[in-house]
Amino acid sequence: MTADRPVHSVRLAALLALLAMFGPFAIDAFFPAFHAVAQDLGASDWAMQQTISVYLLAYSVMSLLHGPLSDAMGRRVVILAGVLMYTVASVWCALAGSIGELLAARALQGVSTGAGLIVGRAIVRDLYHGPEAQKVMALITLFFGVAPAIAPVIGGLVYQAVDWRAVFWFLAAYGVALYVLCWRSLPETHPPQARMPMRLAPLARVYGTQVRDGRFVLLAVATGFNFGASFLYISSAPAFIERILGLGTLGYPWFFVPMIVGMMAGATLSNRLAGRLSPRRTVQWGYALMAVAGALNLGYNAFATTPSVPWAVLPMGLNAVGIALSFPTLSIKMLDRYPRNRGAASSMQAFLWGVVTSTIAGVLSPMLADSAWRLALGAATLSALGWLCWRGYTAITPVPAEPLGDLPDDGPQAPAPT
Repeated sequence: MTADRPVHSVRLAALLALLAMFGPFAIDAFFPAFHAVAQDLGASDWAMQQTISVYLLAYSVMSLLHGPLSDAMGRRVVILAGVLMYTVASVWCALAGSIGELLAARALQGVSTGAGLIVGRAIVRDLYHGPEAQKVMALITLFFGVAPAIAPVIGGLVYQAVDWRAVFWFLAAYGVALYVLCWRSLPETHPPQARMPMRLAPLARVYGTQVRDGRFVLLAVATGFNFGASFLYISSAPAFIERILGLGTLGYPWFFVPMIVGMMAGATLSNRLAGRLSPRRTVQWGYALMAVAGALNLGYNAFATTPSVPWAVLPMGLNAVGIALSFPTLSIKMLDRYPRNRGAASSMQAFLWGVVTSTIAGVLSPMLADSAWRLALGAATLSALGWLCWRGYTAITPVPAEPLGDLPDDGPQAPAPT
């Protein structure tokens, strides 16, 4: 199935969002069963935290190949293979008999899930340009934002009704349904004549060019730090929700719903502002909202002796508005640095994201998760680092005369991997 003309943007955004959602589902769905898994497999709290960091580390390493594979083989086949591997990995998780086996299965999940998000971004840029690309990217963010809110709710209900293994069986069923949907509806947007053979030496040169491109790195790392502020809370959710807020295994919606409502509001706002507000002004508004949210979060936790809902979670909802408002513009600017290597550019962004988020899950979260004040301080620091990256980018990049998404000459081009 190939796409000779752009497919309907809402349908495409919904499908790509479903593909991107199986990553958040893999992370969030089994949070309510964290302690049951630890007890059943005899795992420590630190070992359980590594079920997140191992997943993210595998995701980040494999992300370097997902985009180039899709540049060489086409978008559709890479996504279908990724969904199939995700389904197998979820079955393995459900059957795991030890924490070591679970970690290995989680690594396989991480290897597979990048296909949907990474290749999906390349599909958007295959089909759409200018403000339309920003609108579609914002729609994907809007649909995608539902996943972290509903994943722990579904996971909690499944866990309460059956056991923790049933959560992974649910993820496997989601994989099967998604595979069928992609087989029937996903178009091929990268035709054979546009493909480039995947060879390791030229690919290494492509990545070498990208990591030496200060503008590209600043944009990619900025998106990682922005999301990292929310991800610090996500990866600390079992401690924050069940211990600090005392809400139990079914209390996850108290945190995830405000955050996702904020994410959806920001994505909707980004969609509405596309073509009306300059890209840089859109990003500035996003960072302004993140700054206000960080200040409110720090202020509340500085004086609250016992954090409670809704006040302990509302600032992170506002922070999500700023993240989602700025993300489409930052991502499109980053992808447009390398219009001939968008798959590789998307992969490098995902790799840098994986490095940031795996560090947050494996190092920062265990250090900060037992204190609401330290979590607020960590989140504010990550947002500030994202803003500094953006400021660095604007300081060395003249305001382009071309509209967003039509910047083929904005920056160096990596050598084609032929």
